[in-house]
Amino acid sequence: MQTSALAFYSLVTCSLAAVAWLMTQPLLQRWQRSRQRAGVFPAAWRSVLRHRVPLYARLPADQQLRLRQDILVFLAEKPFLGCAGLHVTDEMRVMVAAFACMLLLGARRDYYPELQRVLLYPGAFAAQEHQVSSDGVHSEVVRGLAGQSWVQGQVLLSWADVQQGAADPVDGSNVVIHEFAHQLDQSKGYANGAPPLKSRQAYRCWSSVMQTEFDALRQRLADGEEGLIGAYAATDPAEFFAVCSELFFERAAELATQHPLLFDELKTYYQINPLSWS
Repeated sequence: MQTSALAFYSLVTCSLAAVAWLMTQPLLQRWQRSRQRAGVFPAAWRSVLRHRVPLYARLPADQQLRLRQDILVFLAEKPFLGCAGLHVTDEMRVMVAAFACMLLLGARRDYYPELQRVLLYPGAFAAQEHQVSSDGVHSEVVRGLAGQSWVQGQVLLSWADVQQGAADPVDGSNVVIHEFAHQLDQSKGYANGAPPLKSRQAYRCWSSVMQTEFDALRQRLADGEEGLIGAYAATDPAEFFAVCSELFFERAAELATQHPLLFDELKTYYQINPLSWS
């Protein structure tokens, strides 16, 4: 009887300790991030932003500050691994982090909590993909990719494509923005082109606008017409969201003019308005 009581109390004590530990983790994380955000942003990193990330110069001063703070947190939490012989430098890390954190500038979201690591390749990397043809035939195809986002907590990027996307801030093509938009979409465990939203009404509005625009894109492509939104966006709703996110951050004026409802949905989701940038 005494042994059973001791075992019971031991179990209760361990359970309470575990609960206490779990309750302190968010507080500890907030404290750590607060310290990181208040840290010194290295002069060499500022130089990278000024010279290698032209989109940074378009941000208002307050958003430049917030971006630097977010970069400090992101780089403190997310490890980078070089693949295929690539040596990862601070310049590479800062450039990737800058674009990844731009998606967080408006809304107070977590720092990609499911993301465990970023893998950098020198150039396009081979990846096997499962495809289903229009007549239902399944096949495995090896493709060269510039980027890939995994639900299992990894983002894979071609460094050559990261540099190319960063160099022109108005071409509407940025592999880091694209893949981290996928991360936002995948944060619920799968990708369907609808990232987590605040309410059922928000989902209804999102679904209506996105489906209408997605269907219109496919119809334009079937009719042989070209437009601002490229053909890759017609692959599926997840790719549509990622491609449109690239356009939202880099070609906002055109997107707002040609697809105003789509632009407004993205502006509401990201809680930022690139039309106000210089």
